[in-house]
Amino acid sequence: MLVAHVARRRLLAIFLAACCAALFAAAPQAHAATCSQAYLPDPDPSCQPGAINPDVTQTSIDDTICVSGWTATVRPPTSYTNALKAQQIGEYGYSDTNLSDYEEDHLIPLELGGAPRDPQNLWPEPRYEAGGYTATDKDTVENRLKREVCADDMTLADARWWIVNDWRDAP
Repeated sequence: MLVAHVARRRLLAIFLAACCAALFAAAPQAHAATCSQAYLPDPDPSCQPGAINPDVTQTSIDDTICVSGWTATVRPPTSYTNALKAQQIGEYGYSDTNLSDYEEDHLIPLELGGAPRDPQNLWPEPRYEAGGYTATDKDTVENRLKREVCADDMTLADARWWIVNDWRDAP
């Protein structure tokens, strides 16, 4: 009887040790900066390469981005973007972690058919000057490119290319 009792206790100890080891192995690790600030005023392209909304194409612009107020119909709620912003501020290793100092910006803006909720298209863009530019500077270019696309002075694909590759020098 004593042998059975000792055997059960050993099995229980082994089981508990295995469970605890599995729990500790699955515990979340501290999150180091995985995205580089070296690309500012742009996001790190390995973290946010951009993503598009498949509903917005050159043939659909008159029913989507060129309709006044359309972006409000696809813009994600701040409850979503603020949570993502907080996570991504950590991923970029920003020393300033005040959410209000960043705009959770769409690399490819909603005005040009960027994906509304895709984390590959959203990033914490500093509101302060970074790399010689501010979030407001990029917003101005985005609005101008949208006007050009809607006036048929530029294709949607070209406008998206300029935003992703060199918005500061967009024609």
